[in-house]
Amino acid sequence: MVPPPRFAGVSFGSYLPDRTQPSQTEAVTVLEEFAAGLNAAQAPKRGWFRKPAVPWGSPRPKAGGGPAGVYLDGGYGVGKTHLLASLWHAAPGPKAFGTFVELTNLVGALGFQQAVHTLSGHKLLCIDEFELDDPGDTVLVSTLLSRLVAAGVKLAATSNTLPEKLGEGRFAATDFLREIQGLSAHFRPLRIDGQDYRHRGLPAAPAPYSDAEVNDRAVGTPGAALDDFGALLAHLSVVHPSRYGALLDDVQAVFLRGVRPVEDQSTALRLVVLADRMYDRELPITASGIPFDQVFSEEMLKGGYRKKYLRAISRLVALARDSAK
Repeated sequence: MVPPPRFAGVSFGSYLPDRTQPSQTEAVTVLEEFAAGLNAAQAPKRGWFRKPAVPWGSPRPKAGGGPAGVYLDGGYGVGKTHLLASLWHAAPGPKAFGTFVELTNLVGALGFQQAVHTLSGHKLLCIDEFELDDPGDTVLVSTLLSRLVAAGVKLAATSNTLPEKLGEGRFAATDFLREIQGLSAHFRPLRIDGQDYRHRGLPAAPAPYSDAEVNDRAVGTPGAALDDFGALLAHLSVVHPSRYGALLDDVQAVFLRGVRPVEDQSTALRLVVLADRMYDRELPITASGIPFDQVFSEEMLKGGYRKKYLRAISRLVALARDSAK
């Protein structure tokens, strides 16, 4: 429950806001103030007497001033995860960082009451890629967060606004605040506008290589993982998504032969999780077959999981570009 390797060393100072997007600079300022409030609450107070410890399960005073949570809303690649990880690094511990899926996996592994007990002792919980497409998981996490807010835990979350919705105001924020129900009053939504930095001013992704080129490059690369795309997708079906990160242990670069369109939604969603884990680890991808922006069908890109697929395309294309360096 810490930021992934790509964001292990980030800070507010290393975030480079787009000068044409004032909302990015504003977000940095608000989050720095949020972190300062947490650190101020952590500082010991002088006095002859100390307040007794609050028994577990009893509401604690909220740490620091301001809202109990902040919500970062914006399109793909505007730096939301960078800012969320920067907040985590700037805040005092104990603290936890994870994706929405990782948080639901944690509840599944520990059980709801034990998850509440474990996280209630934290100063801050950061949730990346908050998802609203599964009503059951949304209610579960909303209930969990309600218990944590009552225990004094500060919260921060991110999600994505679809590109064509960016002109409609706080579209994703409206959905988020509605779905978390009673928690909405505790969150301050921050809209972050801008272009996807993964593709801003950069050349197009390289054209797919031939199978022979993929094989040759893999042979000469330390820590290479070489797979047929179809065989990889089949293997993912027998591994729990929470273990996809472990599949990449000791891998330095990914080589895929025969990338083709994904035929069903379950397989597509597994690929999305793997793409996230590869992106977290900054693994360049060298591939043959079709370009990654053609992996998901038009029908999938118009469906309920389109945010996931568009994010995956953005990240896979970025990793393919890295392979050409």
